[in-house]
Amino acid sequence: MAGTIGATPDRAASSKTVGAFMWDEEGDTMNMHQQARQEPSFPMPEQQEREEEARKIRRLQVMISMVMSVISQDPNLTVEEASELAAGAKRAALAMFPDKELAYDLLYKPRLQRLMKERFRLQ
Repeated sequence: MAGTIGATPDRAASSKTVGAFMWDEEGDTMNMHQQARQEPSFPMPEQQEREEEARKIRRLQVMISMVMSVISQDPNLTVEEASELAAGAKRAALAMFPDKELAYDLLYKPRLQRLMKERFRLQ
């Protein structure tokens, strides 16, 4: 049974992989978990940027969800307070994503407007 040569560009040492085991240059065996630990564990700059962007997007989604929950569920909330919450959410979103006002206006503004109309019976 022939193994595959695992010469990947990011790995300096040549290795041979068969099943879940790997042999290094000296012929010592190591399982794939040991191999994974030998590779650098820090993310590359592009990966860090993608992860940071994903965190910011998730934070924005949670924030909008919380604002919508408060607007829809707080019985003592006035129209003015709800409008302030929506305006604050927009300011926070634009602070996180300064050049994405159009995206905000397309994605979140209609949701907040619809919720305000339903909650306060606006026209």
